[in-house]
Amino acid sequence: MTTRPANIPDLIPHYIDGERVESVSGETFEVLEPVGNTVYTRAASGDKTDIDRAVAAAARAFEDGPWPRMKNRERARVLNRIADIVESRDQELAAMESFDSGLPITQAKGQAQRAAENFRFFADLIVAQRDDAYKVPGMQMNYVNRKPKGVAGLITPWNTPFMLESWKLGPALASGCTVVLKPAEFTPLSASLWAGIFEEAELPRGVFNLVNGFGETAGDALVKHEDVPLISFTGESSTGQLIFRNAADHLKGLSMELGGKSPAVVFADADLDAALDSTLFGVFSLNGERCTASSRILVERSIYDEFVERYAARAKAVIVGDPSDPATEVGALVHPEHYDKVMSYVEIGKQEGRLVAGGGRPEGFGEEGNFVAPTVFADVRPDARIFQEEIFGPVVAITPFDTEEEALELANNTKYGLAAYIWTRDVQRAHLFTQNVNAGMVWLNSHNVRDLRSPFGGVKASGLGQEGGYRSLDFYSDQQAVHITLGDVKTKRFGASAC
Repeated sequence: MTTRPANIPDLIPHYIDGERVESVSGETFEVLEPVGNTVYTRAASGDKTDIDRAVAAAARAFEDGPWPRMKNRERARVLNRIADIVESRDQELAAMESFDSGLPITQAKGQAQRAAENFRFFADLIVAQRDDAYKVPGMQMNYVNRKPKGVAGLITPWNTPFMLESWKLGPALASGCTVVLKPAEFTPLSASLWAGIFEEAELPRGVFNLVNGFGETAGDALVKHEDVPLISFTGESSTGQLIFRNAADHLKGLSMELGGKSPAVVFADADLDAALDSTLFGVFSLNGERCTASSRILVERSIYDEFVERYAARAKAVIVGDPSDPATEVGALVHPEHYDKVMSYVEIGKQEGRLVAGGGRPEGFGEEGNFVAPTVFADVRPDARIFQEEIFGPVVAITPFDTEEEALELANNTKYGLAAYIWTRDVQRAHLFTQNVNAGMVWLNSHNVRDLRSPFGGVKASGLGQEGGYRSLDFYSDQQAVHITLGDVKTKRFGASAC
């Protein structure tokens, strides 16, 4: 049994216009902890009525409140207070995140600290922000006036939920928008902490609103609401397609970070020890529940057998255990529905590849909890489902290649295009290969370390648009071009000859 954090409420409410409220309908849903799959609390289950209330509050705060009209420096002070509070509570946040999602506690602590950094980063960015200005000497001055777009709808996933919420909340609030957050129904606990954090930081009333619930009800109502001009969504590609269709009627701005099936390409001249460390971490950290997981590993044939042997041995040694134990490297998957999905792919994989590690529940674990042994399949064909489809768990497919051209073809041979990892000592090959791989982000001889100033997003079925740094501020802002004539106005005088 995992350690239960203190101060978990019996009911996780919505947060609308500065008040913690239940659903108008009175509906709730059960919330499970993933180690024993026991119900540990309930959450208010929102629908269109609750979304309407939240959007109305956010719209009032945007139209009549001080937040959009504050100077950037004033908003930055609030964001820095938020960061200070998050940082001071990282132990509490990590404990709740780990308990709610099954994330190993050491990794949950890192996510809490990254959440604080997201707010600090955007606080700095809006103070340092500059916009374009152009001058034609003696004739014209042109400049860009940046304005917040309005009520931002934020729909977040259940993997590393608190950090990913901060990823959207930080730039949305920095830009002067007000927000309605719809967190994932599997993991509402850590999201409920934002209300108290924002109150302590003195964020004005109505700027932040939260509605719990399911995608089919609360999420759908938020996407379709006519007073929400933009939606930022992170989640599955199929859900992204539905949001795209539903947002069309109101021509909403969309930023969508969707699924991935990212390749790690390991050439024979690579630093093999570093490549092993990175590819193991890339698919087994965060329980494999990460969009940028290097879940397809393509290895040059001359080192293939050695790589598979060493990778399988390391995977078998990964510590699976209670998420609250600091020694744990892989915890419990978030929910029994997701566990069943991942295990179904494990069974499919047994028909599609050579199982060299894992393949079921870890030894010593009973039937309780959503535990999956780190699973490795070798000799996987490019048309296999475990090569093509996102599994989102601790499962990896390894495939050999003979030539650079074959490696590139294999790397691009999925509908996804989020991330790619290239391992080679040949600098020229690394850069040329990178330019031809279909991925929104590429790491050369590196694991997933990202500068917050850089763009984040994918191509093909992995997303629409990019966020990160100034691109996030661009998404949450309208950029108005202003043109001023200097000196005499010189306009052709239509109709002047008749007067």
